[in-house]
Formats: sequence, C-alpha cells, structure tokens
Amino acid sequence: MTLITKYIKPDASIADFVESFWLLHNQSAEEKEVVIVPDGRIDLFLSKSGTEPFHIMLLGLETEPTQAIIAPDLLTFAVSFKPLAAEYVLQRALADLLDNTLRLAHDFWGFSIDDLTDFELFCQKATIQIQAHLKDKIDERKRKLFQLIYACDGAMSVKELSENVYWTSRQINRYFSQQYGLSLKAYCNILRFRASFKHIREGKLFPEQNFADQSHFIREIKKLSGVAPKEFLRNKNDRFIQLSTLPES
Repeated sequence: MTLITKYIKPDASIADFVESFWLLHNQSAEEKEVVIVPDGRIDLFLSKSGTEPFHIMLLGLETEPTQAIIAPDLLTFAVSFKPLAAEYVLQRALADLLDNTLRLAHDFWGFSIDDLTDFELFCQKATIQIQAHLKDKIDERKRKLFQLIYACDGAMSVKELSENVYWTSRQINRYFSQQYGLSLKAYCNILRFRASFKHIREGKLFPEQNFADQSHFIREIKKLSGVAPKEFLRNKNDRFIQLSTLPES
C-alpha cells in the first residue's frame, strides 16, 4: 500500500481562513480502510479514482471517528479551511454539515478534472478563488477569537477566550451553534485532541495539552478516536490516516 501525501501552507493573505492545501494519492490498485478522526478543519476536496468519477465535496466539522475507504488509484487535491472561512469565504453556515459532506457542482469555483494534474497550480488557482470570494469586512472579534484558539491549540477556557475578545460566552456559543453546529468548548476539545497527535506519535501517552489528569486525557482520546491512547499510537495497518500522514510542523 503506497499513500503519497503533500502539504503546502497558504499565502499570508488567506492564513486566517486556510490552514493548508494537501494532496493524497493512493498509488496502489487496492483499496485501504482507514479511520478519519475529528481535526477541526473544513475540507474542500477534488477527487478522482479508478472506480469513481471526478467530484468536488465539502466536508464539515466532525465530532466523532468515522470509517472510510480510500479507493484504488484515488487522487485528491484539497483545501483545509479554518472555521472562519465558512462565513467569510464559503459564505454559508455549516451547522447542517456537522459530521456530514455535501457534493458540490462539478465546476465549483471553475475547477475541473484538469486541475488534478498539477498540485502547485491547483494551490495557486484555489488561492485566487479564495481571495476573490473573501468578504471585505471581517468581524475583528471573530478573527481574534480564532487566532487565540489556534495559538493555544484549544487549551484556553471559554471564559478566558470570552474575556480576551470582549464577547460574551453566551454570544460566542450561539455563534458556534448557528454557524458550525457545535459549542466553542466542543471545538476547543477537538483542537486539543489534534494537538496531541504529535505527542502520541512520539510515544508520549500522558497529558501535555492542559487535560485535567491522565484519566481525562484517556477519556478524551478514546471519545474522539474510538480507541485508547496506546492503540491510537500502535496505529495498526496505518488505519488512523491523520496520524500516519501527520505533516512536519
């Protein structure tokens, strides 16, 4: 089984809205069963394979691990958005896409199957489209909120975040519920879980991301990955694909 992955960081002009561009190519003639765990990202991806025609999908935030199949000869180019992109780039609420996907028009943003021939050109085209769809006026409270959340990997409390952006916890949670379909605390827990990937892959099976204690750490890892930290680390047959393809910092 040969899985090729590649990551490119976004231009600074869109860094508040895009986490990365990425490529996944299953060069094998065999399908691969994987588990996809929550990672706090909204993914727009273009794909084709030996068994599936070209398609464009939008994947909302996820709150639980899901089983998936990587088809033989699957090639995917994708944009991983930060949540702020929902309102200011995609310009739609994504509460209805919590743990769900949406098939988009095959020519969404002018993309086509031809865009799967050159990853760097895809990233350039996607950047231009994102810049073109980006709203002029951004609520600076929201921008600062997400900057803080990402800077601390979800470790700050809702109260601390609220005090830092001068926005009440109730208003923030209403915004998260309406826009993304989950609470701020739930989203922060996902980011804290994702930040633990690096530590777990290094064999550090103890809290390093402001978990209350060891049992809390184990409980959260099991809730979001479906398995205990030791099994997550073991990653038998590379089934936890995000752990197997974790990019370098």
